[in-house]
Amino acid sequence: MNPPPFRAHIREATHRLIASRYPTVGVFDDLTTDKDELVTAFLLESVTNDRLAVLSRRLSLLPPEEIVQGPGASLVMAAFLHADPAGGRFTDGRLGAWYASLDVATAIAETVHHSTRRLRLSTGAFPSNIQMRQLIARIDSDLVDIRGQQAGRPDLYDRDDYSASQAFGLDLRWPASGQRRDPAGEKAVQQEERSRRDDSTGSSDGTEIAEHEDGIIYDAVRRADGTNVCVYRPSRIVLPVNQGDHYEYRWDIAGQVTVLKITNADTATDRKRPSSDIR
Repeated sequence: MNPPPFRAHIREATHRLIASRYPTVGVFDDLTTDKDELVTAFLLESVTNDRLAVLSRRLSLLPPEEIVQGPGASLVMAAFLHADPAGGRFTDGRLGAWYASLDVATAIAETVHHSTRRLRLSTGAFPSNIQMRQLIARIDSDLVDIRGQQAGRPDLYDRDDYSASQAFGLDLRWPASGQRRDPAGEKAVQQEERSRRDDSTGSSDGTEIAEHEDGIIYDAVRRADGTNVCVYRPSRIVLPVNQGDHYEYRWDIAGQVTVLKITNADTATDRKRPSSDIR
């Protein structure tokens, strides 16, 4: 039997890399302060998109207090609403999460791996270039801590098979049934959680987990000594989300990748002046 996991209180800057085709300022960041109107705006944005039904279902899985507003809020919400249908290590396709790293080098390693994998599944993918934008946002949350458990829980750290880790994550996010709890009971559950947190030191020295967890902190699989987080609640991402550097991933015809940090993000497409070769 696996030992029960514990929480660690994490107050850290996280680094997330997204394709730089997305706008630097969210369309709805300053549009409205009414959350019902904001949900409607998200749906209207995708009304001509064939993924509207998916977006609507994902919005319904977030309680009203998890529809965040403010500078960079659209970038946070996109992580939950426009997620990979196949899911991630600790999520399935129903709802995304804030997957990020505690340092940018690990975030690069993770996104290079997954981008390369996707390209290899397509015909004639190489050579190829992708520009990425660094997002930096702090988190302040109690996360289930499974760092250092690669030997004890190798199923959670499998490089390619996410079946066990997804089941583990879903049981933390939606306990017992793997389904989102009834919204009518959500308020009472949150009050219980707040009470538990008020009584807890929030340290990583042995606070046992409770229901409906905020997320997971874990060792990176793609980079030694790196650390990743999977945050299940948009409200646990501290706004604003700040923009960092721009990068370009360049694959040659053989599929070997070089990572370049671009000095001037605003004119990167025209000038392509790399400041450093991360490789």
